[in-house]
Amino acid sequence: MLRITVNDRPQMITFRLEGSLVEPWVRELEICWVTTLARHVKPNLCVDLTGVTFIDAAGEAILTAMHRQGAEFVAADCVTKAVVAEISQPPIGAFESCNGTEAQHEGHHNIEGD
Repeated sequence: MLRITVNDRPQMITFRLEGSLVEPWVRELEICWVTTLARHVKPNLCVDLTGVTFIDAAGEAILTAMHRQGAEFVAADCVTKAVVAEISQPPIGAFESCNGTEAQHEGHHNIEGD
């Protein structure tokens, strides 16, 4: 389940996401994103990921597309911050985990733990 809350203010559009960013919810986010952006000319975009508990490969792909359209991300925990860093930088095949060791990227991220 994914909750999408859009705060549409004149200076900034914020998409607040809560829950699992996975199929089929990724498609719902895409529809919401496209519909909201169609009403604005070059808005400032923010995606609040502080309530996201899981991101799969499809979720990461839509976040990458949002980033390419100028979205900035708010992330609170280590794993979500790693996803944002991965999106913001060209992937190198691995990312640094919270404790400083290397962890292989597997295309999904469980934020709540195993």
